Amino acid sequence: MNIYNLLKQTALCLASIFIMPNAYAKAPTIIYIPLDNRPVCAAYAEQTMTAAGCTIIQPPEKYISSVDRNGKPEELLDWLEHKAPKADAAVISTDSLLYGGLVASRTHHYTEAELSNRLQRLGELKKKLPINLFTFSTIMRTPRASKGRVEPPYYSKIGPDIFAYTQLMDKKDQRRLTSAEEIQLQMLTDRLPAADLQDWLERREKNFKVNTKLTRMALNGRFHYLAVGKDDNAPLSATHMEARHLSLDTFGTPAHTFQIIDGVDQLGLLLLVRAFNEITNNTAAIYTLYSPGPGAAVLPQYSDSRLQDSVPQQILAAGAVEAKTAAQADLILAINAPTDGVSKDSTADDNQYFASPANRSFTKTIKAQLDAGRDISLADISYSNGGDNGFMAFLAKEGILENLQAYNGWNTADNAIGYAIAQGIMAAYMDEDSRSKLLQQRLIDDWFYQSNIRSSISNEMVKHNREDLKYDLGRTAKDVTRYVNTEAKRLAKRYAVTKDCQFEIDLPWNRLFEIDVKIE
Repeated sequence: MNIYNLLKQTALCLASIFIMPNAYAKAPTIIYIPLDNRPVCAAYAEQTMTAAGCTIIQPPEKYISSVDRNGKPEELLDWLEHKAPKADAAVISTDSLLYGGLVASRTHHYTEAELSNRLQRLGELKKKLPINLFTFSTIMRTPRASKGRVEPPYYSKIGPDIFAYTQLMDKKDQRRLTSAEEIQLQMLTDRLPAADLQDWLERREKNFKVNTKLTRMALNGRFHYLAVGKDDNAPLSATHMEARHLSLDTFGTPAHTFQIIDGVDQLGLLLLVRAFNEITNNTAAIYTLYSPGPGAAVLPQYSDSRLQDSVPQQILAAGAVEAKTAAQADLILAINAPTDGVSKDSTADDNQYFASPANRSFTKTIKAQLDAGRDISLADISYSNGGDNGFMAFLAKEGILENLQAYNGWNTADNAIGYAIAQGIMAAYMDEDSRSKLLQQRLIDDWFYQSNIRSSISNEMVKHNREDLKYDLGRTAKDVTRYVNTEAKRLAKRYAVTKDCQFEIDLPWNRLFEIDVKIE
């Protein structure tokens, strides 16, 4: 950390001894019900807030969805109504309360009557829990393809056809379908197994009706704030179509009451930060700084919105505002976007340890802002599901990584940007050790593992015709976990920012997609 930031951190700590915002003598206590128990939804979100002094109360873990079970909506509602400790606010995943988690929202068989009963209980929650309720829901995703156990079983076989079908249905809904596409739609309808397509469409309809009712509940004051997240998505898809209709139904609704936001997995932390900001009466000003290239005009993978639209949404969702200049900002959100505007997965062959001219130029810009004493949170979205190797290695070489407030490059661009906003804001309330540990955690996860270790394991599995192991490690779990730890620690020793970091890694969902980095 440069001397300016060190002095700033010291001043902040001294000020907090004498002055607390909004007459609070201590940091807020917030009830939190996550989407499920994946680290990005639960542990990492809680760690971010507790590092800033907050107390986060989660329900018993047995009620929350995990890799091998759905959550328990009725028990969660009972806990909230009768057993939840006193708190200053609550951040709640409605998917957990209604379906039993994110995966359950895509696979459940609940009747409309069952869902209506839970909605009624959720609507009455404000009376039994008289605090501000910050809620978030999801629009059911429309993946191009999916394997594993996170969709109905048939999706692994006919998912691409379902995706193509929804693209055409979305276009038809907009009255843009050509004669040739009408024929293509009919062919897909005839080819898809009728029972499977009906199952998928009926569940989507139930979930859309739930979201419509949730928005009305927000408008009627049952929630203080509601965010509806668009899960894995595309410019033409069922998710895009439903979001359009939901947006039309809620036209004119104040953004401080309701928002439709790109991405889902980041929403828990984003709303925790929003609750913190409202309770403590803080509003961070954020300036967005893009890397050379299309920048704000980039349309990321898994999204139907360009960055120029989705980034301001997330800044607002965090309870922050946009700054017009870097000099006016409390935080600079630096976004490393693809130079050519094309997003690929971080395991792509061209994600090499070579810094491009754009990488070097953006590094120089970031360094200049740091030298001016400004706080920077970096969202590394040049690739999906991991960091940009050439860019990150050059930042490390220039001694910049350790001076960042936060770093994120995980999963979708929207996930990484939301986390970068949230962790960047909360870093201002952390001591140096806490900020450093969270930064190291994300570097180990998003850069070392996602961009490098995951790809090497994945390539080996493909070579041996065992691609199925990516989604269920089975008996290989111990060996894979051992290899992941060995390689991550080897990579950590290469760089000053992580060389002294002591950590262990688990694969909590027994698949390659996510890890849990525990910093000692």
